[in-house]
Amino acid sequence: MHLDMTLLPIVAMLFMPGAWGQSGSSGSSSSSTLGLVVEAKNITLPAGSKAVLPCHSPRMVWTQDRLKDRQRVVHWDLVRSSPEYSVERVLDMSPGARQRVYNGFNKGRISVPVSAFDDGNFSLVIDNVVTTDKGVYTCNLHHHYCQIHQSIQIQLNVTKSARKEKRYWDGERTVFVVLLGKSVVLPCVNRRSLWREGLQEDQQQVAHWDFQPPGVRPDRAGRLVDLYASGERRDYGPLFGQSKMSVEEDAFTLGDFSLSISNLKPVDKGLYSCHLHHHYCGLHERRIFRLTVGPPLPSAPTTAPRVFQNDVLVRRTEEVEGPRVVNVILPEHRGYFVQHLGYFLATFLLLAFIVVAVIVLTRRRKKRGLEYDLRRPNQGHVIGGGEMSLDCTELRTCNQEPMNSEHKNNLLKESDMAKDCNKDFVKLWK
Repeated sequence: MHLDMTLLPIVAMLFMPGAWGQSGSSGSSSSSTLGLVVEAKNITLPAGSKAVLPCHSPRMVWTQDRLKDRQRVVHWDLVRSSPEYSVERVLDMSPGARQRVYNGFNKGRISVPVSAFDDGNFSLVIDNVVTTDKGVYTCNLHHHYCQIHQSIQIQLNVTKSARKEKRYWDGERTVFVVLLGKSVVLPCVNRRSLWREGLQEDQQQVAHWDFQPPGVRPDRAGRLVDLYASGERRDYGPLFGQSKMSVEEDAFTLGDFSLSISNLKPVDKGLYSCHLHHHYCGLHERRIFRLTVGPPLPSAPTTAPRVFQNDVLVRRTEEVEGPRVVNVILPEHRGYFVQHLGYFLATFLLLAFIVVAVIVLTRRRKKRGLEYDLRRPNQGHVIGGGEMSLDCTELRTCNQEPMNSEHKNNLLKESDMAKDCNKDFVKLWK
């Protein structure tokens, strides 16, 4: 049994590609000094204003909990696909409690090393393998404090032939083909420091702000402040002492490491970076802010505008945000009413003139039409063939001669009368 435990790391490296990935990621994160850039912003503010560069991370919140050991949990699960699909919890264990086996048949037969949280070996040991042990086993590691969750899957097949016993990788998981009645160790190894004992969480958390002026290389950036979860704080330069810059005192309690800069000036222009390091949890993050200082805003008027209304001086006390609009109400004069009354009367007279003109024109047209109707019966009637017949009254009027006329024998008078008659005839013809 001791030999099996000694060979566990070798087996894990040979048959568990996930273990290689975990160790590689751990080494790369621990060797990284700058951290992964998770946020980058360009911020432009006017001179004289206040800038707040946000830097939040809930994973950096530190709480002194006596039961923090129970925040680390390992549990093994079994998934069977035959004869029916089922999911079963095999066992679980945390540093502050004993390992718990859920099936009575497995007690004393299935276990995890007691020193799992000391050396990072969470392998599952199965003695006297039976047919019902066949299935897919999952090793789940949960660190609730660091919000880290990892899992590894291993498939176990049971055979009755010793020649078929082997171990291989099927492209998704490691497959163990074990002889019936033999013991097997399903490897689950994680050597990262956060899964082991003997580390002080409060001494592993660091947050700091750096400032890089324009034209300065990144490796020449200046340090502004260092913050430690233990309460220690280091300020570099007079900016924090003069209350020019500030960070909340309870930053590790709230997870808020935002930097406040008051009374911005052109010299504050540059690149600010917030570095968060949680060496215990393997957290290394960086947030970059490019701050640009623009021209100052125009100064607002010191006195409120005055408004005249009903010949009374009223001072406005309400402050108008955004674009300022001043409403000015001019006092009403006595001639204001007369002026509008004149406009009204002029409009009324114009309408009355138009109505009278329409009435007069209508009456004239009716009168002309009546005269035309009266003259029409006196006109001659045209007969077919282009001949025209005259009324008897008209002929009599033209042909009658007064009996008592003194000019009966006067030829000149007759010719005048004939001319007059012809004129009347022409008029009637027209």
